Amino acid sequence: MASGGAGGSSAAGYTYEQYMGLVEVGLLSDDDRVELLDGVIVAKSPSNPRHAGAVWLAQTAVQHAVADRAMVRIQSCLVAGTHSVPEPDVAVVPWQQRRYTDAHPTKALLLVEVADSSLPQDRLSKSRIYAGDAVPQYVIVNLRDDQVEVLADPDSTARVYRQQHVAHRGERVALVAFPDTVLRVDDLLPGPADD
Repeated sequence: MASGGAGGSSAAGYTYEQYMGLVEVGLLSDDDRVELLDGVIVAKSPSNPRHAGAVWLAQTAVQHAVADRAMVRIQSCLVAGTHSVPEPDVAVVPWQQRRYTDAHPTKALLLVEVADSSLPQDRLSKSRIYAGDAVPQYVIVNLRDDQVEVLADPDSTARVYRQQHVAHRGERVALVAFPDTVLRVDDLLPGPADD
């Protein structure tokens, strides 16, 4: 069930199957707010109102941009290699008729994380996981610095993105998987009136 990318990482730690087994027997539930990152079960940061609002902004902007060319999932599991099952804030995944009701997606076209207290983890751990799984583009909505960090051109073997740049208000972000499509940075960042 693992992804076809080179996103496998640690030799030790939980695998996707073991992690899902903990869910199936009831040792983990939605209330636990955890995700599997490189074989380690990690607690997710609590969502404050600003984070929740920014996730809604990102989901709305991405849904509008992508339309019906792919599926947009919110804070749902993505199987990103043998040892990682993150729950990105917004994931654009290939269209599937059954809407992933039988299994979680194993491929993403674009991932967005809204980052405040989670910024170090989103920049380091998740960036390596997503690059290792060959996700073409990863966008971090950086609430701390009021900017958007755009990572593209993954090297799945080295688990790094070769292209990285910062976009500010007034700028646009071109979507790698949808070359005719852009996201406006202003549509991703909460404004002063949203505080």
